[in-house]
Amino acid sequence: MQRTATIELRRSLYEDATAIVAQEYGSDLALDDIARRVASSRRQLQRAYSEIGNTTFREHLTAVRMERAAELLAGRALTVRDVARRVGYRQPAQFAKAFRRHHGIAPSTYRARHAGGSPGVSGVAGAVAA
Repeated sequence: MQRTATIELRRSLYEDATAIVAQEYGSDLALDDIARRVASSRRQLQRAYSEIGNTTFREHLTAVRMERAAELLAGRALTVRDVARRVGYRQPAQFAKAFRRHHGIAPSTYRARHAGGSPGVSGVAGAVAA
């Protein structure tokens, strides 16, 4: 059983890290950079993601990016290439592959089905905010 202080430290690290991801998901984020910014070691932050968030840093970052991408695609104002860049992907093909993996359909298909509607077919948005 873990000490209360350890659990609270990890909860704080997780909350600080997820706040950074929520604000800067479109930039080139790395676990080491986030760990430095929250004054933690890489391993401690990995443990915080695992124990508090039940996820990994990479999975969390991808989920945030994919939910934001879905919102942008539903708006129809941007091309798929522009959406890819805004959510942190340099290569549109890499973005499309990640989007299909996360949402189960291609970005262009998602746009056609959800234009003007509500985004988030996967239901991860609530999990991302938690």
